[in-house]
Amino acid sequence: MIAHDGDVNPAETDQRTTDASSVSGMTDATAADAGSAGGAGRAGSAAGVSDASDIREVSEVSEVVDVIVIGAGQAGLAVAGELARRGLIPGRELLVLDAEEGPGGAWRHRWDSLTIGRAHRIADLPQFPANDLDEGSPSNIAVPGYYRRYEEARGLRVLRPVHVTAVRSTELASPPLSTGGVHAAVGTAARSGRTRMSRRHDPVRRDTLLAVEARTREGRRTWLARMVVSATGTWNHPYIPHIPGKDRFAGQQLHTATYRRAEELAGQRVLVVGGGLTAVQMLLEVAPYAAAVTWATRRPPSFTTGLDDIWGAAMERAVSARTVGPFPESVVRSTGAPTLARHVDGVERGILVSKGMINLIGERAVRFSPAATGDHPDGLGADAITGGGLAVPDSWNPYPEPTWVEVDTIFWNTGFRAPLTHLEPLRLRDREGAASVDAPVDGGHRYEAGIRMEGRTGVAKDPRVLLVGYGASASTLGASRAGAEAARRIWRRLRHQE
Repeated sequence: MIAHDGDVNPAETDQRTTDASSVSGMTDATAADAGSAGGAGRAGSAAGVSDASDIREVSEVSEVVDVIVIGAGQAGLAVAGELARRGLIPGRELLVLDAEEGPGGAWRHRWDSLTIGRAHRIADLPQFPANDLDEGSPSNIAVPGYYRRYEEARGLRVLRPVHVTAVRSTELASPPLSTGGVHAAVGTAARSGRTRMSRRHDPVRRDTLLAVEARTREGRRTWLARMVVSATGTWNHPYIPHIPGKDRFAGQQLHTATYRRAEELAGQRVLVVGGGLTAVQMLLEVAPYAAAVTWATRRPPSFTTGLDDIWGAAMERAVSARTVGPFPESVVRSTGAPTLARHVDGVERGILVSKGMINLIGERAVRFSPAATGDHPDGLGADAITGGGLAVPDSWNPYPEPTWVEVDTIFWNTGFRAPLTHLEPLRLRDREGAASVDAPVDGGHRYEAGIRMEGRTGVAKDPRVLLVGYGASASTLGASRAGAEAARRIWRRLRHQE
C-alpha cells in the first residue's frame, strides 16, 4: 500500500463497520466472478461486473453503513464532505471508495501542459474555496493537492485503491427511506443464517440493503449500505466513434485520456477529431510541433461571445435538457467555447478551422465527406439559443466534396461515457435495460445514460441509488452543485424528513 495522508487501507477500517458490513461465505467460483475486471482500465472505479445471474449469499449483520460513495472526484467529495458536515461519521456511517492510488480523481491523469489557468474552471468544493490555486501550476498536481486538503479537512478517510465491480440488492431488511413523505416499506425477507442476493431475472428488491462488491489489494470485499452514490466519473471510459477503417489505420491513434505532451507528435501530420474545448486546446498546443494539423468536426465550431453567470445557468439547463439516453450531446454543443484572443488568432492562422467530418479511414489517410457533416450552417452552442449565427464564421470551412487527407496520427478528442456497468445488477435502465436514446422527457423526468432520473441526482426506479457527476453535472461546477444536492436528498431520506 502506498502511503497517502488521509488515505485508508480497506483492511484497516473501523472494525465495527468492516466486520458488520462484510459479506462472507462466498464460494471460490463466486469470488472469481466478483474479481473479473473485464476492463479495469476502461471503467475506472466501476471496473466491470461479474455475472449477475450468479447467486450471492450474505451473513445477517447487526450493523450496516448508511451511505457508500463510489468515487472521490469532485462529485464524490462534494457528496461525502457535505454528509460529513451534516453529521455522518466517515469510516462508520459513511464510506468513500476510490479506485485511484491517491487524491485527485481524473485530474491525476491530465496532460502535463494543462495548467490551472488553462483549465475550464476548477469549481470550489462545498465551503472550501479553490481560489488559492496557482494559475501556473500543472492541474495534475494542483488539483490532487486541493482534493487531499479537502479530504483531510472533512476527515473523509477515503479507502484506496478500491475497484467496485458490482452493486446488488440483497434480501436483508433495511430501515425505511423517506420518499416524498411516505416511508418505503422495510424489507421482510431477511432471515437468520444466509440470505440470497437477487438473481438477474428475479424482481429486484428496492427496499432492502445494497451490497457493494469490490476488489482491493487485500482481496475481494463486500460492504452493505442503505444508500449508494455512484460518482465514478467518466475519464476512464473514453469514447471513440466507430468509423469504417479505424482498425486498419497504420498510424498512431490516441485519445485525450492517454495524451501527455505535444513533443511526442513532433513532425507528424495530425488529425484532431472533436468539437469541444479540449480539441481547441489540443490543436493550439500541437500545431507548433506537428508538420500539419487538420481539424474534423461534425458541426460548426461552437465559439460564443457570452460567458457570464446568467449564461452559465442557462447552459446548465440546456445540457440537462439534452442529456437524454445513453449518448448525451457534448457539453460544448450547449455551452460553446469562449472566443478568446488566442482562439481568434488560431482561426486566422488556419489552425482552428474545421474541415467537416470524416467517414472513412485508410491506412495512412482519412476521407472527409459532406455526408458525414451536420447540416447546421447557422451554428450551434450558446449563440444558437438567441438565434445568432457563428461567432467566428471563418472557423467553419468544410470540404465541399469527398476529399482524402494524409495523416500520421488520429487524435480523438471525442469525449467520454459514463461507466455504469457496476449498477447493472440493479437493472436501473429504462425498459429493464433498453437504451432510451429517443425517449422524450416524461412527466418531468429525464434520462442519464438510459436511466430515468428524479431531479438532478435521484434514480426514479430506486430511491437507494443516486448518480452524481454525469451529464450536466460532469463539470467541476456541476459536480459540486449536484453533490451538495445529493447530500441534502440523502440526509432527508435517512432522517425521514422529506
